[in-house]
Amino acid sequence: MASVASPVIFKEFCPLYYLLNAIPTKIQKGFRSIVVYLTALDTNGDYIAVGSSIGMLYLYCRHLNQMKKYNFEGKCESITFVKLLSCFDDLVAVGTASGRVAVFQLVSSLPGRNKQLRRFDVAGIHRSSITALAWSPNGMKLFSGDDKGKIVYSALDLDQGICNSSLVLEEPSSIVQLDYNQKVLLVSTLQRTLLFYTEEKSVKQVGTQPRK
Repeated sequence: MASVASPVIFKEFCPLYYLLNAIPTKIQKGFRSIVVYLTALDTNGDYIAVGSSIGMLYLYCRHLNQMKKYNFEGKCESITFVKLLSCFDDLVAVGTASGRVAVFQLVSSLPGRNKQLRRFDVAGIHRSSITALAWSPNGMKLFSGDDKGKIVYSALDLDQGICNSSLVLEEPSSIVQLDYNQKVLLVSTLQRTLLFYTEEKSVKQVGTQPRK
């Protein structure tokens, strides 16, 4: 008996004015008026995360229709990459143009979930713009790549509030994509794509010819 195909649902394109209207187009800094550019985006079923040129992360909760703002302490710099993860806790990783990486553990109203906003910093390894971030499904591992080819592994212990980071791989060209699953990190650079086996710390290139 032939299986019945599931119905196709058509959805109309609609600009997210409710989201865009909650983000300022300009901010005042002293006597200067600074234009706010939107520089990074990620979404899941619970949140829409938008990074900006002023170092502010705008996080829109889709269930509560609320916008919250998070920023880095100190220097105001452009956010270049954001990556959401929904596991036992809701997490968002943020990378900047100077190589700063921070993880925000979000507050949840659900019983047994996190009740206080916490931030973890990946400090002192990246020195250039963050171009890629990838989570493990359980939120205990974060991989970050930059435009100089460095890939950093950060082990997070959310219960203890600890983040330990180390350089695991260095490529001769910019990292453009990272994806992690089952102890294997997929890495794409401007020159090649490879599989990095995190347990053995070995590399297997995908294909033989470098990218043009």
